[in-house]
Amino acid sequence: MMKQPFLLIVSLLALSRVNAQEIYDVSKIPAELLKNASVVIRNEEQVYEVKNPGTAVLTYKTAITILNKNGESASNMHEFYDKFSGISSLKATLYNDKGIKIKDYKSSDFKDRSAVSDGTLYQDDRVKYLDFMYTDYPYTIAYSYTVDYSGIRSYPTWYPASNWGYAVEQSNYIFRIPETMTFKYLKSKNVKTDSIKIKDKIQYQWSCKNVPALEYEPMSMGLKNVMPWVSVAPNQFEFDNSKANIETWASLGSWLFNLSSGMQVLPEGAKTKIQGLLKTAKDPKEKIRILYNYLQSNTRYVGVQLGIGGYKPIAAEKVAAVNYGDCKGLSNYMKAMLQEAGIKSDLVILGNDMPSINKQYASMNQTNHMILCVPLEKDTVWLECTSQLMPAGFIGNSNSNRTVLLITENGGKLVQTPVYDPASNYQKRSTKVNLDEEGSALVSIETQYANAQYEDNVAMLLIDPTAQRKRIMNSLSIPNMQIGTLSYTQPDKNAAVLNEQIGLKCTQLLTKGGDKLFMTLNLLNRQETAVTALEDRKTFFSIDYSFNDEDEIVYTIPKGYKVEFMPKDVLIESEFGRYTAKVVAKDNTLVYTRTKTMTSKAYPPEKYNDFVAFHKKIYQADKQKGILAKIE
Repeated sequence: MMKQPFLLIVSLLALSRVNAQEIYDVSKIPAELLKNASVVIRNEEQVYEVKNPGTAVLTYKTAITILNKNGESASNMHEFYDKFSGISSLKATLYNDKGIKIKDYKSSDFKDRSAVSDGTLYQDDRVKYLDFMYTDYPYTIAYSYTVDYSGIRSYPTWYPASNWGYAVEQSNYIFRIPETMTFKYLKSKNVKTDSIKIKDKIQYQWSCKNVPALEYEPMSMGLKNVMPWVSVAPNQFEFDNSKANIETWASLGSWLFNLSSGMQVLPEGAKTKIQGLLKTAKDPKEKIRILYNYLQSNTRYVGVQLGIGGYKPIAAEKVAAVNYGDCKGLSNYMKAMLQEAGIKSDLVILGNDMPSINKQYASMNQTNHMILCVPLEKDTVWLECTSQLMPAGFIGNSNSNRTVLLITENGGKLVQTPVYDPASNYQKRSTKVNLDEEGSALVSIETQYANAQYEDNVAMLLIDPTAQRKRIMNSLSIPNMQIGTLSYTQPDKNAAVLNEQIGLKCTQLLTKGGDKLFMTLNLLNRQETAVTALEDRKTFFSIDYSFNDEDEIVYTIPKGYKVEFMPKDVLIESEFGRYTAKVVAKDNTLVYTRTKTMTSKAYPPEKYNDFVAFHKKIYQADKQKGILAKIE
């Protein structure tokens, strides 16, 4: 009597096993998804249900096939949480290339650790994670979990193919919200929005299927113009006993202003110190510099990210007592000191090393940093309060040329940070090369780096001489060189300019050929590599920042030699920049001058091969040689 049900159960189990193999068998992946791919998202679903402004539930599940070692970074599951969220229902399974199950993982297999970042003293973030530790490629991992939120600042984004080499077989984002609440979203052009009312909620859904992977493209500004994505943000939220309306940047700014209100009270000792420091100051700019230098000399950056402390600055009184703070605490402390000096300033939030904030779309996840803006009668001074090196008024390349949010008593106000044009991001170098008839040389190099180029090199002030020499040996393409002298100075603490002085000798600067000496004229600042053209580029591209390089090299011609050949002047111009090079013989010297100006902006994919052609011309011009011949 029991035989038939038993056979039915066995059959169902066998069918289940076959179906699992069918689902995750790597051979079932469409061929077009394997091209350029290291990872294939087989099936992903993210369901986020808003209960009210302060609570929500996220249910997430995914299956990911790791095709090769390049996809190894995708082979771990991790989810962050804090005291306002809790993770449950953790499950994971590992499958081989045939889709056959290798191992099931339980909640107890997942590890749990602090997620405190470097330089952070107080932070309550934690992470649950699982490393599958499997390298028999290809293989598939599947995992799922649920997150319950008891405080909300933002909603999850959806970006299934956010990396090079990621293909997507299928991915869905389902977002549910009470019909009494409002929200906003942005999406890529290639994604359709579906919505339906289910009881007292509105459900939105975005999905994609069969998205091919994209091979790495140099100088890319990201994949967002080609890959599917959705960004969702609340208009109202509740977090850590604070309620906010952030429908607009103005209202978001009002909330942040109220959080910081009353946090600029200084202890009496600090007020006395400030008045003493400013006793001889002649104008507001001098007062700003004096107080900013005091801030740099007496405080250090320490992250503080507890609850609302991720948005609310530490009280100025506290910073004055402990001499540390995060970007919010230090900016607010500087604001308090300026207030004591009778100078008004405004806190500013922005995305450090992120794109400008979207003027039409107010959300918390577009910013990660705070600086200070000091509006004066005829000028505006911007202050990066976490740096102990940057001069007053210089905020660094990762903060410049961005739309940011000024936090004022009248709400948030969108403004632009300073733009550092090519002329201000300069490198000016003067080099003297004393050659002898054997091709050896004594070389003296003096260089000034300003603004963004100062920022790239200012770390040389902080490292020991041995490390300095090692970096120079690796960066200069001079054969058989020995460094004699090396120094770095910042003559004016109030200017973003670094001076570099190098004295060296080398035994093989010129190449001999019979009675001739061959010399590469551009000794120090060559474009060493050519850029490869792409047939069908997909993403926008840009250089890191605009800049201007000026090089002058004076060569002393060896005794017994004369100039036999020098290349003609070079001028290369395009929308990407401008390049000149020329050499002039004067008495017993050759004076080589080179300028290179580059403009940083977003260029569309179709212009990339024009950039490659421009780059190639510079590469070739930088290799030009002159010839010296023996005097008969």
